[in-house]
Amino acid sequence: MLVESKDSLTRMGIEILSQGDPTDDALATIASILDRPEGQRESIKTPAEDKLSEANGYSKIGPGPMAAIRFKWTVRRAENGDYFVDETIGDGPAAITSGPMPKDAAVQFVDDREREARTRFDQLRAEMSGRAAAAEIFHRGGEA
Repeated sequence: MLVESKDSLTRMGIEILSQGDPTDDALATIASILDRPEGQRESIKTPAEDKLSEANGYSKIGPGPMAAIRFKWTVRRAENGDYFVDETIGDGPAAITSGPMPKDAAVQFVDDREREARTRFDQLRAEMSGRAAAAEIFHRGGEA
């Protein structure tokens, strides 16, 4: 058995990773996937494809300081295959339902509504912060 020193391996362009290096696990996983025959490999899905394959139950919660006033959007699949989006506020049981729509449109609807709510929330928070800063300056007598 030939044993190379760490220095000679480094000169050859081979890096010895430490035992605790997280890269080891990732490389082992990749190697195990590549070692499988073509027929046994699992397909790798993008996040968008994964969302679409599991659209029923897909949900997002809007931003906000209190759970009682946060919006929640949830995709629901009806028995006939149509998709609906239920929009609720807090833990309230009453929902505003949108649909029917195709699966990808339902997921997109949830993503769009959450993005719009986050944008509005960020704008409101920035406006409130600006007003608080202006009030602080006013109360100090105009000193910055």
